[in-house]
Amino acid sequence: MHRPKIQFGTDGWRAIIDDTFTIPNVKACAEAVALHLLANGKSERGLVIGFDTRYGSPEFAKAVADTVKSYGIKTFTLDVAVPTPACSFAVVNQSAANGVMITASHNPPEWNGFKIKSSAGGSAAPHEIAQIEKHLAYILGGNSPCHPATTRQSGTNTVLDAIGPYIEQLKKVIDTDPIRSNKMKVVVDAMHGSGAGILPDILGGGEIEVIEIRSNPDHTFPGMEQPEPIERNVKPLSRAVRELGADVGIALDGDADRVGIVDESGRYFSTLEVFSLLTDHFMGRRGEKGGVACTITMSSMVDKLSDNYRVPSYRTPVGFKFVGPTMIENNCSMGGEESGGYAFKGHIPERDGSLSGLLFLEAMVMSGLKPSQLLTNLHALVGPHTFERLDISYDESQRKSIAEKISSASPNSLGGLNLQSDDRRDGVRFNLTGGSWAVARMSGTEPLLRIYAEAPDMKTLKSILADTRETLGV
Repeated sequence: MHRPKIQFGTDGWRAIIDDTFTIPNVKACAEAVALHLLANGKSERGLVIGFDTRYGSPEFAKAVADTVKSYGIKTFTLDVAVPTPACSFAVVNQSAANGVMITASHNPPEWNGFKIKSSAGGSAAPHEIAQIEKHLAYILGGNSPCHPATTRQSGTNTVLDAIGPYIEQLKKVIDTDPIRSNKMKVVVDAMHGSGAGILPDILGGGEIEVIEIRSNPDHTFPGMEQPEPIERNVKPLSRAVRELGADVGIALDGDADRVGIVDESGRYFSTLEVFSLLTDHFMGRRGEKGGVACTITMSSMVDKLSDNYRVPSYRTPVGFKFVGPTMIENNCSMGGEESGGYAFKGHIPERDGSLSGLLFLEAMVMSGLKPSQLLTNLHALVGPHTFERLDISYDESQRKSIAEKISSASPNSLGGLNLQSDDRRDGVRFNLTGGSWAVARMSGTEPLLRIYAEAPDMKTLKSILADTRETLGV
């Protein structure tokens, strides 16, 4: 039987359901994980397996568990659809060797995915993924070992309550009492994903009023191209904030590891603005001094804030498989990437949309300011910044030529701003005069060329984006 080549990208393997993302291929990935655990002497610790609200996710998760158990490895399966960070925390809570989360995160509804979590609760590091991919290539090449059930006893399975311990963990990371006792009104957009109910549960019973929209699980994710908390997808949230007179809106993506924020007027904050606001809060009001880890697509505001608070900052390629280990290695207080995924000290080195939302509420409570006022103060500190990301789809036959254009691009200027330096760890980042920049890279999760840019004003931003496209010939 022909098997496709399966590779783990920025965060796991993702593919279209019933095309490439099938039960046999998921079982092959699970078998590779099992062989990895056995080869590294970690099988006794077991594997945690979670799933989201997407079509077929429970069945794919069961296929993973059945396959891994057949190798005599114990499994811990989660009782309901969960946020990815809840699955990641369960790995730590059970002292398991690894975790597998069945989710395609923010991808369109026809996709699903296979994420691998480390024993620390973050995305598995590149060296661990490489080992698993080596086993997977062996299996897909038709070299799978004889079915192990004939030689060893099947592993046991324990069904876990993942939500309860996860919520208790979040309450340990952040004191929610001041938030719960504040008479603000918050709208939460669960985007029909697995994060529904988390924030209302944590904040319920106090003075705060929490209204949740799009909270029913729906694998078609109606009204949006994909469950990603970006501006075009949060219009219902913005409308609800305005109509209800709410103080803030919080959106979670399909597996609740990313966050989006709209202010009291319904204005969408870019992911770079949100992370910069949280950086200002963490380093300023909270007084954290552990530094910041973020990807090359993150705002230059972070560098200015790091300088202001005299804490180190570290840049990585895109993906929390790079950010998480950098956080651990350098004892960072927080980490983040442009996609809206942020992690914080005291929790796991993993993106967590619900925790990010709670910390944004904490910033509002501690400062006594509305979201728009927080942003005004941020810009007063680091200067005005505006950001945009272009997602350009391409046919797979174009991938090589586009990648070559990215690697060879070397402009003298973009948008009338001189090139100061470049960073080619992941695609290319052009650092321009005054802190403006542009990045061009191939998405690791979808067939997209992504172009990112940040500048002090919209006119300059549009000019940088146009010049970057012209440089690449796209």
